[in-house]
Amino acid sequence: EESPDSAYHSHGSSLEEEAAERPEQEQERLLSYWQSVGRGHQVDVPRDMAEPIQQLTRNNNPQERQSIPFTLIQRKEKLGEVLYEQRQYGRAKWACTRLAEQQYEQSTCLGFMKLMRYICEQNSSGLYLGLTIPIVTVVHTSPAPLALAPAVTVAYYLPQGLQEQPPLPFDPDIVIEEWPSTIVYSRSFRGITNEDSIVREIEVLSALLDSPELCLGDTFIIAGYTNPAAANRHNEIWFLQRP
Repeated sequence: EESPDSAYHSHGSSLEEEAAERPEQEQERLLSYWQSVGRGHQVDVPRDMAEPIQQLTRNNNPQERQSIPFTLIQRKEKLGEVLYEQRQYGRAKWACTRLAEQQYEQSTCLGFMKLMRYICEQNSSGLYLGLTIPIVTVVHTSPAPLALAPAVTVAYYLPQGLQEQPPLPFDPDIVIEEWPSTIVYSRSFRGITNEDSIVREIEVLSALLDSPELCLGDTFIIAGYTNPAAANRHNEIWFLQRP
């Protein structure tokens, strides 16, 4: 059975099956799987995604995925459960794309596909850039009642070896931005990410923080450690400390 996590993690077939499967069969199978997942998010996965999907799946050794570096400032726990962490992320360059689809899920899926193409050779170096985690989505909210604005930014942290001179994207919708050093308050949650779950997680973390007023009240980040196709995703909600 195909793993729902096939782009961030290797897929579920045996090594013998892999060896027996011709590259074009593998490509068709992966594309067909992603197309079925896309339909669940009301997103069409075009045929030109077949090669990036195959590349990302093949190059996806968990040991080679680069985590975004941060410094842990403090961890707040209660009865052995981590309520949240305060972290500092350094200044860094990110590849970013902005979307404003009708649903949050559509925007994140389409944004992730654009970034996959960039990572998988559709860039000025012509090379596979390597996956970094998490992929982040910047969301904005209206005050009352709390709701997500349609426009989001999906962003990929450039691996440390490419930070000085990031390869340029072929897609004009992707821009390279330098983000300043930032202190975030981070809390993990599992499952799907949609408008309802994100608003709920914002409310939960806001209630747990000693001083929520120190953070931006209308801009938050969803950090995704598993791809948008996964059923039981590992996510974090990040509050951004005011500069």
